[in-house]
Amino acid sequence: MAEYLAPGVYVEEFAMGARPIEGVSTSTVGFVGVASTEYERNKAVFVSSWGDYVSKYGRYSASASHLAPAVYSFFANGGKRCYVVNVADHDDGTLIGSDDGNGNRTGLQTLNAVDEVSIVCIPGETDPDVQSAMITHCEAMGDRFCIFDATKGADLTGVQTQRDGLASDKGVGALYYPWIDMAVETVDGEGKVVMTTMTVPPSGAVAGIYARSDGERGVHKAPANEIVRGVTALEKTVTMAEQEVLNPKGINCIRAFTGRGIRVWGARTIAPTGSEWKYVNVRRLFLYLEESIDESTQWVVFEPNNEALWARVVQTISNFLTRVWKDGALMGTKPDEAFFVKCDRTTMTQDDIDNGRLVVVIGVAPVKPAEFVIFKIAQWTGSANS
Repeated sequence: MAEYLAPGVYVEEFAMGARPIEGVSTSTVGFVGVASTEYERNKAVFVSSWGDYVSKYGRYSASASHLAPAVYSFFANGGKRCYVVNVADHDDGTLIGSDDGNGNRTGLQTLNAVDEVSIVCIPGETDPDVQSAMITHCEAMGDRFCIFDATKGADLTGVQTQRDGLASDKGVGALYYPWIDMAVETVDGEGKVVMTTMTVPPSGAVAGIYARSDGERGVHKAPANEIVRGVTALEKTVTMAEQEVLNPKGINCIRAFTGRGIRVWGARTIAPTGSEWKYVNVRRLFLYLEESIDESTQWVVFEPNNEALWARVVQTISNFLTRVWKDGALMGTKPDEAFFVKCDRTTMTQDDIDNGRLVVVIGVAPVKPAEFVIFKIAQWTGSANS
């Protein structure tokens, strides 16, 4: 309460009602790999274009065979923003890196300090320890999703064996198969920039498709049935019969369709069978909602924990989820069918209040992709009952 000492009229400002929640970025990628130069080793460096990458790290070289093509295909497929961590070699321990707890991080752990990253790729690296470390990293950070490459040259048995070794109850990653052929900028023996077709891991292109789909439709749209730009062929042709084996196991195929080009034709995560996190877009939508709400409600901390605050929190989150529903990310013909937000004495006890805990319960109904489109057709005559 202000102190008034002299007679007069006083005008004061005070806060009431909801505060806006700003949606966080969903498509900033963190790439970890070996570059062609020693530029900024084990530092997360922001890169905004392929030209920006080349000016810092150079183009493709045989000793750094995966990172440059992945970043190139990322930007070619609609990617806008990424961070690159340049490590010394392809050794598993170097890629995974370490964190000594004093801010000295290497490899994948370097991305711990970059809050903006929401997708993680280590292009071409399929060692179980590396991919397991990616899962651990994303689950620990709580706001990230990882894209896995299948092993180069893997057959159907091999890719299924690889998938069996990827475990995440939270479904924080997705596996893509097979590798792709595309033209990548390289330098010839005379120092000229030329386009060279090579077989590269798909994770960079898929990350670009995630970014493109997010920008055009939203994170709630499954990043599938999307053209892979710049691809000339596939390392292996996947048939419908083969995908009928792979898709139920959460292996996303990249397939060529006559007259429709080469497309990502799968949208499943590595979550266990029957999990609520089966679809890529559902998992990424919840990561987006959780991070957006978390970052935009920090003002609540240390506010008086009473009915007035509870009402403001409910209104703040409800306004945000209403926008999300209007964007088409949630089910229902009206907001009440799409989500609920509760913050009152039914969500917290007196002990919670006495110990400084404010508990909000949120439920949302995400849209699921139309993975199987079924048309049932029968003959009908005008005189027959429909």
